[in-house]
Amino acid sequence: MPKATKTGSAKKPAAAPYSKGKASKAPKNPLFEKRPRNFGIGQDIQPTRDLSRFTKWPEYVRLQRQKVILNQRLKVPPAIAQFANTLDKNTATNLFKLLNKYRPESKQEKKGRLDAAAKDIADGKKGDAKADGKKPLFVKYGLNHCVALIEAKKAALVVIAADVDPIELVVFLPALCRKMGVPYVIVKSKASIGALVHKKTAAVALIQEVRSEDERELANLVSAAKANYLDKAEEIRRHWGGGHLSQRSNHKLAKRAKIAALQPKPVAAAAPAAAAEDDDE
Repeated sequence: MPKATKTGSAKKPAAAPYSKGKASKAPKNPLFEKRPRNFGIGQDIQPTRDLSRFTKWPEYVRLQRQKVILNQRLKVPPAIAQFANTLDKNTATNLFKLLNKYRPESKQEKKGRLDAAAKDIADGKKGDAKADGKKPLFVKYGLNHCVALIEAKKAALVVIAADVDPIELVVFLPALCRKMGVPYVIVKSKASIGALVHKKTAAVALIQEVRSEDERELANLVSAAKANYLDKAEEIRRHWGGGHLSQRSNHKLAKRAKIAALQPKPVAAAAPAAAAEDDDE
C-alpha cells in the first residue's frame, strides 16, 4: 500500500539576515519627456563623430603620411635607419643653447659692421675689423664646407638633420664622422638648424672652437655624442629599421594563430621500421 502523505503547513525557511529590500524607483518628473531616437537610415540626425579619417587631405599631407607609414612597414637598411635615432630633448635643448651663442652674423649685422668700418675709414681711423687679432667664432654650415672641415678633422661637434630630403645628401656623413673620429649628433629638424644660421633649412652644421667659458658645456655635449653615436657604431651598423605591421594586420595574424592552435595536429605516419618488419615476415 502506498504511504499516506503528510498534511499540514510546510515550514518556511528563515529570512536571510541583512537582506536588502527592493529599491524603490525614484519618481520621475513628468515635465521631462522620454524621446528615444532612432539612428537608422533616413531617421534621426546622427550624433557628431570624429570624421578626420575620411577627410580628403591635400596632396603634400598625404605624401607625408604615406612616407611615415612606408618607413614603418618596409625593412629599412641600417644606413638610413640610423636617422631615426635622434638626440633626446634635454640634450638637444642644451646643444642649441650653446650654438645660439655662436650664430653667424645676419645681413643687418654685417651691414652695420661694414658701415661702422667705412665711417672709421672716412674719419681717418684704422678701419681694420680684425684689429684685436682674434678669430671670429661662428657656427659653420653648408654641406660641402662642413665635409671639407670634417675631412680635415677641424670640427669639434657636427650636427646632422634627420629629415633631409633626399636623404642621400647626408647619408654618408655619420660614416665619415666615425672614420675621422669626429663626434656627431642627429637632430630631428632641419628647420631648427636653418633657424640657427638665418636660413629656412640647413642639412648640417658644426662648431670648431668655443670661448673658454663654454668649453665645459661643449665637453659635456661631446661626451653625450660619443656615448650615443660613436661608441655604438657596431650596433648602429647592424640594426635594421621598419618591419612593423599595422594594428589590423597584427590582430589578423593573432586570430590565425589562435585558429591554428585549436585545430588537431595530423597523426604522424607509421615508422619505416614497422614496414621493414612486415617484409621480413
